[in-house]
Amino acid sequence: MLSPKGRVVMVSGANRGIGRAIAEHLGALGYRLSLGARKPEDLADLATGRAAKRVLVARYDARQPRAATRWVGETIARFGRLDGLVNNAGIFRAVDVEAGDEADLDALWEVNAKAPFRLMRAAFPHLKAAGSGRIVNIASLSGKRVKSARSGGYAMSKFALVALTNAARFSGWPHGIRTSAVCPGFVATDMARRLAGLPDSAMTQPADIARLVALLLALPNSASVPELIVNHELEPGF
Repeated sequence: MLSPKGRVVMVSGANRGIGRAIAEHLGALGYRLSLGARKPEDLADLATGRAAKRVLVARYDARQPRAATRWVGETIARFGRLDGLVNNAGIFRAVDVEAGDEADLDALWEVNAKAPFRLMRAAFPHLKAAGSGRIVNIASLSGKRVKSARSGGYAMSKFALVALTNAARFSGWPHGIRTSAVCPGFVATDMARRLAGLPDSAMTQPADIARLVALLLALPNSASVPELIVNHELEPGF
């Protein structure tokens, strides 16, 4: 297993939900962190006291094409290296073949697929230099199957993210980069609460996703996990 000591990991959408849980858990393990969010002030408490030297909080808006290059540059300027990238920022919009605005479909594509692509492209040279770079993309079970018409546009974007993950495995493999897609069902976050109609106790917990992300970041080059499916309920085929 790779030690967290000295390793630098970027986490997008780190201010709440799954991203916040990942940031807190990786910080507790001893990683140096570059945390990106549209509202970086929401992360100020993670960069105070003893953690201040180990945590960079950056403004990152997944819809801005130049944001990825800027944030990666800030990370390298602060820490001098990059060992891991967690693409967590994502949105949901209800779009299907009969209902929903095409502008919402564009937003899904921009945030859930193109933004991770841009961050991966900007990070790749530095992950190559690390020799054991890791990319973890927080996808969804909607990137593996479609359960309803309403989730059609969202599923399109998450299917694309899973495909991007597997394509990046080929690009990064010779350089020690290992890329994984985490595909959860409903997780107890604000987004899932609106959609699932379930109590938090019935859904997967953000802290459990955080522990799985930490495992993927720590696995050696010889133990790559392309896709990790996580579910709160029994579904045929999973």
